Formats: sequence, C-alpha cells, structure tokens
Amino acid sequence: MSAPAVEVQHLRKVYGSGHTEVVAIRDASLSIARGEIVGMLGPSGSGKSTILTAIALINPPTSGQVTIGGDPVLDGPKALVDLRAFRRQHLGFVFQKANLIPFLTALENVQIALEVNDNAPKAARKRALELLEYLGVGARANNLPVALSGGEQQRVAVARALANDPSLILADEPTAALDSQRGRQVMELFAKVAHERNAGVLVVTHDHRTLDVFDRIVDVEDGMIHERSSTQPLPTP
Repeated sequence: MSAPAVEVQHLRKVYGSGHTEVVAIRDASLSIARGEIVGMLGPSGSGKSTILTAIALINPPTSGQVTIGGDPVLDGPKALVDLRAFRRQHLGFVFQKANLIPFLTALENVQIALEVNDNAPKAARKRALELLEYLGVGARANNLPVALSGGEQQRVAVARALANDPSLILADEPTAALDSQRGRQVMELFAKVAHERNAGVLVVTHDHRTLDVFDRIVDVEDGMIHERSSTQPLPTP
C-alpha cells in the first residue's frame, strides 16, 4: 500500500505563554489517503486554519509530527526537509480567492508555476494547456483573469495547484465567493482531481451545500479533530 498523502499526529500549537497563553491546536491527528477528498468543518476559532497552515508547512506546530507522502517533514517546530522546496514540489494550494496574477493569461498563470519548478518553457506551456483543458477551461487559456468568471478563475487556480503533480492539495474556503452552482462545480472538481489523479485533497469549508462530494468529513472543535461517523447526519447551515 502507498503511504498516506498526509499524516499528522498529536499536533499542538500554543501562542504566547503564562497568562497570555492561547492553545490554538490541542491534540490533532489526521490521515488522508491518496485518492481521497476530506472536508474539514468547524466554527470560527476552532483551529481549522491553524491545522491547515501547519500541514501546509507555513506555521509549524509547537509539538507533533507531520508526514507527507511517507516523508517526515516536521517534528514540532523542527523542519526535517527544506520546507520551501518541499512545498513547491509536493503541495498544491487553492484559496478563497483565486489570486491569479492579473497581467498574465490563464495559460501563463499555470505555466509560470511549472517554470519556477525548473520545467522548460515549451514543456510547461504544453502541460499548462493540458491541465486547463482537463478542468474545462482550455478555451479560456488566452484570457486575462478579469475576463473570467469567478468559477473559471477558481478552475485556473486548481490547474495551477496541479501543475507539479502534488501528492496533497490543500484548499481553504475555495467556494466562499461563489454562488451555489459554481461552488458545486468547483467542489466536484476537487473530487475529480482526488479520484482521477490520486492526490489527497483536504478542503476547509463552511459550505454545507456541497458536503456530499467528500469521501469523509472531519470536525474541528477546541483544537481537536473528530472523525464523523458515516451515519451521523449532516448539520444544517
């Protein structure tokens, strides 16, 4: 069996000390297989974003371990690899806003993500176009972001996240700025990516309209992750 896309064990994140101490993550453990899409839910302040940024190797935990694709990468705050290079080679990110470079076309926004990872321009352009076509926006390749709808921009952002064939994709509220139809289309794209490209996908969301696309849902409360029973009803918005 292949190693999980990501495995985190007993993450704890503390800000400050003494009377000012704030425990953002108390004891969080989670494993996501390659080919699996997992939704992470929880109220504001529950620790979701802190967990996500720890997994993203941006905000290391105070203690606990992060293993990605079988490679130990964090032991508490101690980096076990070159985090910047590892993020670029193994992780993909999608945020609430597409954050596309406004003066580059859709194709160039994806192509540049490949070129910064040492892909030759011609090969990068070819792969970028293939990804845009795979995600249904190939016909919009030569358009600037301003000419794209919100849903199209997020598709380009997903293509950019896939540029270097990551083992893990992290998405933070990717449908928050979209209407119901476009939100569902984008979330279904994440499921397609997980299942067809064998990537692990973790989506932090408050969007209860699309929870049925997930293979599994976990809830975060008071800095801890709780696995939701498959028989547990979905909460109402």
